[in-house]
Amino acid sequence: MTNSAPNPSPQHLGDNLIPYDGELYLIRQFYHPHQADLILTALLAELAWQQEDLFIFGRWHKVPRLMCWYGDPSAYYRYSGVNHTPQAWHPRLQPIRHNLEQHCGCTFNSVLGNLYRDGKDSMGCHADNEPELGPTPLIASLSLGAERIFKLHHNRHPDRLSIPLGHGDLLIMAGTLQQHWQHAIPKTQKAKTARINLTFRSILAANKRSLPRNARGYRLKSTSSSTPL
Repeated sequence: MTNSAPNPSPQHLGDNLIPYDGELYLIRQFYHPHQADLILTALLAELAWQQEDLFIFGRWHKVPRLMCWYGDPSAYYRYSGVNHTPQAWHPRLQPIRHNLEQHCGCTFNSVLGNLYRDGKDSMGCHADNEPELGPTPLIASLSLGAERIFKLHHNRHPDRLSIPLGHGDLLIMAGTLQQHWQHAIPKTQKAKTARINLTFRSILAANKRSLPRNARGYRLKSTSSSTPL
């Protein structure tokens, strides 16, 4: 399923958490703790988690988390300069996808999973502004497991936010947020256990063309991890 129309503005989701240049919504305990526990246990054991090595300017660097990419066959995604081919939808992901589509009022054809094994794993500052996502993507980000801090800062102004994301929380980024803000999950000594983050999104069908494999001097190699740490 692809999304041929722009995503709607999710005004029914509550108050926008940022003052301008985009939309950010937070739904606490979208999944209640018992439901979230069951989902977390299943996804830790069953998804095809991998640790990737990123080749930047002549050196390999391990990505400080495990990752996986699932979606429709056409949902190719360029991440860190490399074209990623999605794995077929896992049965555990389909009910989550359906629930988020119903809640957000749009469709998702792919999901990027990140597994933070403990507080040493992290995500650097970035924006999800790849051309495949379009200028105003709606991204639904589900958190499962250990609480982590989601940091957001504006590209041109001093505005900053720090939002604790807990077990079962849903964060929705929409509008022009990716054009004007960057976000990160920094390291922390407080998190001793795992956290999974699932970011559901829609890759535009118009961007199914082949992309340069080694664009911008980046290259990836992957090492499978059948048992997340």
